[in-house]
Amino acid sequence: MGARLFSLSYTTGTSLKIARLLSLKKTISLPLTHGESISIVKQEPNKNSTSGLNGQLTGKKTPPRGYETEDMQRRVDWLAQQTGHRIEEFSLEEPTNYKGLTENQIGYIGMPLSIAGPLKIAGTYANGDFYVPLCTLEGTLSLSMTRGLYLTYQAGGITSRHINQQLSRSPVFVFETLSEAYDFLPWLDAHIKEIKTAAQSTTNHGKLLNIEKHLIHNRVIIEFKYNTAEAAGQNMVTMATDAACRWIKDNYKSKNPFRHLVESNFCCDKNPAQKTILHGRGHHVICSFSVSNTLLRKLLRVEVDDIVRCINDMHLGSQLAGVVGMNLHTSNALAALYLALGQDVACVAENCVGIATYEKIDENLFVTLSMPSITVGTVGGATRLKQQRQNLELLGCTGKDGSRKLAEIVCAAALSLEISLAGAIVSNEFASAHAKFGR
Repeated sequence: MGARLFSLSYTTGTSLKIARLLSLKKTISLPLTHGESISIVKQEPNKNSTSGLNGQLTGKKTPPRGYETEDMQRRVDWLAQQTGHRIEEFSLEEPTNYKGLTENQIGYIGMPLSIAGPLKIAGTYANGDFYVPLCTLEGTLSLSMTRGLYLTYQAGGITSRHINQQLSRSPVFVFETLSEAYDFLPWLDAHIKEIKTAAQSTTNHGKLLNIEKHLIHNRVIIEFKYNTAEAAGQNMVTMATDAACRWIKDNYKSKNPFRHLVESNFCCDKNPAQKTILHGRGHHVICSFSVSNTLLRKLLRVEVDDIVRCINDMHLGSQLAGVVGMNLHTSNALAALYLALGQDVACVAENCVGIATYEKIDENLFVTLSMPSITVGTVGGATRLKQQRQNLELLGCTGKDGSRKLAEIVCAAALSLEISLAGAIVSNEFASAHAKFGR
């Protein structure tokens, strides 16, 4: 027999009780007059549906909420159900495991590990659904990223393109006169092959792509640019460049003594800089997505025109303040991801210089985030620690081209957090959200 539709008259208080009961049970029995009753069955969404176009919100569920121990376990079970990958708890690692990562160790400071997702990407190296691990002590961040990921998922996902990978180190050679510095330039050009051999003798994975020379008075800055493969590569490029500089010092014959520094700070290592936006350092990734006004209104409670207008206002504020880059808070996403994935968190300082744009195209909102400096790796450093390694495995970033795949995931996650914050500010929910979840 098919379902029957009843029209019932109840007070507001009774209706709320019915709603609460249905949140706990799939079926409840509701008494009627004359000792009769009816059963009310909660309608479950189609778990296999992923359609989110035209305002229909039927995509994959977001992580279960709650702050109790059992709530955390439900999230662990949910993640295992979604990915087939179960996150295990680890006791504190042996101090010897931290050799090369820290000195003068006296203990450990724990941080909570959160999850956000799914993140849908169609990229150069990253393709499919990903569940993003986050380490943060900022209330609302995990929820905000989850909201942004849900929006982009419903909109069809994020398109990602990996542009290139190059990590630089920039030594400076100082001569007594301008003429001596000038004469040094053609000698460098004539000995590129030998310099390259010296640099690459220190690594089996790094490749010297090219060098660029900059004459400044009696100084020559040489920018060495490397492909660091699966490593983030900060130490790799330092040691390789040091070997190249030593070869130059041993083989270049100058009229007068000259000196050098292995780094002039021209490469902007761990410093935000306009140069990084123009030339990049690390992985250069661009991500974008398009979302309808219907979905924006339903999920973020904003209109396309409003968000474009308000973002332009905020970008003007950034320009007036002299901010390097043009984004709202990519550093928030980077810090949380880097801690969870064993990356060098200090790199956030230079990696956060992304440029986000918001445009109205065919009545839809088209959002792009360009991040020219994502310094991440999947080998070396803290990526060898058990928990961090497990999180990299969760993302599928431990094989060939794993670092490039990871860079695309990082950029896409940052873009999702950007749109969520933009929506919160434009809808005037920024303060209330922090008051509710961040205190």
